[in-house]
Amino acid sequence: MRQIRLSIPDLPINEYTKANMTVLRKVFEPTSYDMLGWLDVYGVATQSLLNKIKCLVQSVRNNGQVFVVIGVGGSIQGARAAIRLIGDKKIKIIFTGNSLSATDMHEIIEEIQDKSVYCNFIAKNAKTLEPGVAFRILRDFMHNKYGPHEASKRIIATGTEHSDHLWDISKEIECEFLPFPVDVGGRYSVLSAVGLLPMAVAGINIEELLKGADSIRQYVYANPYENDVLTYAVARNILYNSGKKIEILAYFQPSLSYFAKWWVQLFGESEGKDNKGVYPTHLSYSEDLHSLGQYVQDGEKTIFETFIKLCDMGVDFAIPTSSIEDGFEYLDGKGLNHLNLAAYSGTVTAHRKGGIPVMEIEVPELDAYYTGQLFYFFMIACYYSGILLGVNPFDQPGVESYKQYMLDFLNAR
Repeated sequence: MRQIRLSIPDLPINEYTKANMTVLRKVFEPTSYDMLGWLDVYGVATQSLLNKIKCLVQSVRNNGQVFVVIGVGGSIQGARAAIRLIGDKKIKIIFTGNSLSATDMHEIIEEIQDKSVYCNFIAKNAKTLEPGVAFRILRDFMHNKYGPHEASKRIIATGTEHSDHLWDISKEIECEFLPFPVDVGGRYSVLSAVGLLPMAVAGINIEELLKGADSIRQYVYANPYENDVLTYAVARNILYNSGKKIEILAYFQPSLSYFAKWWVQLFGESEGKDNKGVYPTHLSYSEDLHSLGQYVQDGEKTIFETFIKLCDMGVDFAIPTSSIEDGFEYLDGKGLNHLNLAAYSGTVTAHRKGGIPVMEIEVPELDAYYTGQLFYFFMIACYYSGILLGVNPFDQPGVESYKQYMLDFLNAR
């Protein structure tokens, strides 16, 4: 199998790496942080866990029409990204618990009212308001629809074993329980039960996904201080220190939009602290070339871009010939992929000539294996990058601030 590849501008990667070698060695010191469980792909995704997931998935896919995934932030971002990219349509996957919108909840309840429903509540801390409220609503809905005994067969909880409120709830309602690893934070959890169950329900080959992720792990561990993952992290820090404060993840396939949202959370929540950090955002080209593309091309030069380049789209669409002269005769005999590649090449060239540093991550094709590679590539790159930036990549103190004020407003403390 091939591997995703990185190309970067001309930057002093080797010099920067050597100058920061003392710091970089922390990446491979297991005592550096207590949230490194995700580094060992099969240490988290054990065979016994995979076997249990397979049994649960078989029941859901055989008997269900809708699978409601309840969670917020890192609990759902990874699975939602993969499902949008490579999931099938056998079961409708609905994500909720990531807002407090009454309108959205009304729409969800209306949509699932007459369907066979299963749900998965995911929370490392079951007291987080948004998913907690959604779980109460869905739990009530399912108990009314099926009765307590049947509802318990259709609810799966993913949380901290033995020590969290969700563990107690699962025992009380007698539903299935999957572990949210204690040494894995939400935004690094996609390759654990957190992401694997919803992805498997959506028909994704999670064994291949894990193989892809582990191939990047092996590659990095074999070449810890000279690999594309480290190069990407170093390049980001060099550009940041030179005044490039905004990174755009750019892509030409709209199906990558949720992957980009996962990427934004990964880097934003990991690095945005201590008044430091590259601001991560994303643009969907070619649509956004007709809006923010103007700013990228001619605006303030505080931006750099990382493009995801897909070599094989997996499908094409032939452009029909036309007897009407519409000005597009030069497209006769071509496919949409050819046009998309031309737009990609033109954009990269224009932005480089416009003074925007551009990195490219080349992905052979979009399947489970390479999706796994992408997930692991960016997670360990974020770890490298946070270490170089001098922040803890695994805490999120800023997220807790709004929660405290919100609880004060609700008189919950």
